[in-house]
Amino acid sequence: MVFAFDVARPDPRVEELQRTATLQDILRTIPKQYFQKNPRKAMFSLVTNIFLVAVGYASLVLNPWGWLFPVLWLFTGTALTGFFVIAHDCAHRSFADSRRVNDFIGHLVLLPILYPFHSWRIKHDQHHRYTNNLAWDNAWTPLSVEEFQQAPRWYQIFYRTARTWGWWTASIGHWIALHFSPGLYKEGRDRQDMQFSVGVVVAFAMVFFPLLWWFGGAWAVLNLWLMPFLVYHFWMSTFTLVHHTVEPIPFYQEEQWNPVVGQLFSTVHCRYPAWVEFMCHDINVHIPHHISTGIPHYNLRPVHHALKEHWASYMHETEFSWPLMQHIITRCHLHDGQGGYLPFKDE
Repeated sequence: MVFAFDVARPDPRVEELQRTATLQDILRTIPKQYFQKNPRKAMFSLVTNIFLVAVGYASLVLNPWGWLFPVLWLFTGTALTGFFVIAHDCAHRSFADSRRVNDFIGHLVLLPILYPFHSWRIKHDQHHRYTNNLAWDNAWTPLSVEEFQQAPRWYQIFYRTARTWGWWTASIGHWIALHFSPGLYKEGRDRQDMQFSVGVVVAFAMVFFPLLWWFGGAWAVLNLWLMPFLVYHFWMSTFTLVHHTVEPIPFYQEEQWNPVVGQLFSTVHCRYPAWVEFMCHDINVHIPHHISTGIPHYNLRPVHHALKEHWASYMHETEFSWPLMQHIITRCHLHDGQGGYLPFKDE
């Protein structure tokens, strides 16, 4: 369905879906071949992405025209977002059969954007286990009015910015707050993995930034790292926001949540320009990924079509546009306790 922003709450389809289907029922409607990994397709995506990133960086180094830099920053940052999607498959073990291969490639492709692979992998798994669960989801979960009013002033400013005009910076805050703090990870294997990945990122940064400064000073840091990094976070923030935070999509109290409504009904398929979808490996085809993280990125589209044959009335689709973003950042601020949203002016 395409969004109509006057959807009443509660949506009767949520209760109907909870009553009539389970996640296993949905999985059984997906042809089994779409869960199978194809090493050639995976490597083609990786090699293509390396080529695009290399073209982006080479163009930034060689470009003689000042007016062209914004276009090249957009291109390179979007290509880096493709790297993130490759790492995303690695984190879900849907890139390769070997855990070592997944971990190696995941660490490698996240280095240019300074993401610690295991830190992100562990926290992202939590998002998948509890999608749109107010108590446990850690991806853009809205605050209640009371939680917002009781939060420290600095956090209110950050939250208000991330939910309005500064939405495109929100994943930077998420990156800093969640992925470099050992206390947020369980003692044992999780914390050891997290500390290893942070160590890899820190070691890379200690070599990368001095070399970049030596190569071209502050301009090289801005041109070759900061601006593509900000473009990457624009896409990451936008994808994450639109995937789960649109007015017809509820967030649930823990006692009202179950996996089938979290993964099928509360995840959005959003169409972007073809060049974005190509460079970002169809991460926008997001409903299949939430039904099963074992589906590789190159099978997301056929799985989406298969799901629509059986579950179309419970699926949400929209198209990326400024009116869509404007609606989200002017209305989807705080949750009302019943699955709906309130704008800040009504807090």
